[in-house]
Amino acid sequence: MSDQQSFAQSVQAKAREIAKEDFDQARTLVKDAATSRAWLYPIKGIVYFAIHRDLWKPLLSRLLPHLALSVSVVAGMFVFTYIPQLSILVFVNGPVAVVTTVLLVLNESSTIVNIISRNFLIQDALLDTFDGTLVAKNETGVVSEGRQLKSGGDSIQRLGKILKSPFEKFSPKALIRYIMYLPLNFIPIVGTVLFILMQGRGRGNMVHGRYFQLKKWSSSQISSWLHQHRGPYTAFGTVATLLEMIPFASIFFSFTNTVGAALWAADIEAKDTSMTSTTAPELRDTAKKAQ
Repeated sequence: MSDQQSFAQSVQAKAREIAKEDFDQARTLVKDAATSRAWLYPIKGIVYFAIHRDLWKPLLSRLLPHLALSVSVVAGMFVFTYIPQLSILVFVNGPVAVVTTVLLVLNESSTIVNIISRNFLIQDALLDTFDGTLVAKNETGVVSEGRQLKSGGDSIQRLGKILKSPFEKFSPKALIRYIMYLPLNFIPIVGTVLFILMQGRGRGNMVHGRYFQLKKWSSSQISSWLHQHRGPYTAFGTVATLLEMIPFASIFFSFTNTVGAALWAADIEAKDTSMTSTTAPELRDTAKKAQ
């Protein structure tokens, strides 16, 4: 056997080994995401928000400006970018490009709206919603680490002066990562699914920014927690991303997803994460170590 053949076989064996590792990691991630049931929290957020009228106040205070922004962005994106992107995707996706391009434009529009809205329109309102949900769940001890609380009134009326700055806004790193993964949409169907999953993973990593802040966790503690629970946070983030892609309803789901994230945080505090029996103990042990 020649040296070239031996080298080629060595490269192929290494490639198969790497592919198997990546597949096993992906399979583990999907299994953890499914069994954690964290994907239910965005749905729980919708239900909880619907029956707790006091949590509507922050949303109602920002509704009209956000809707105006959403209409402008979505309409503009479809007018100016749908046809150009369709003309490209049709060559790789075939007839389904009509659908995948719609999903792509909606995702792009959602990203633009989120960047503008979260930085300039609804940041404080989302903060009030998160803290207000924790107060409604009787987690006042946690909330008091980040803001003053008043006595009497509903969960929103009890929120006083903010003592710690709000959770992280949409970061430049997230935008760069979004642009990097856009080419995945050129892969028929699977690529669009992977793109949304990647967006969901990034979205999931941000949902408990306020909670980590209130718990006074260090950057290393946060990184360790997120790394050990990539599956649950990816599951939450993916469902949240899909909901926020719905045109003109994205602001509603931004708030319900925030409620869902707060409910999850409250369950972690109460050591009742609604996880499976194999995942919940890990979450509890990690929470104890991180504190």
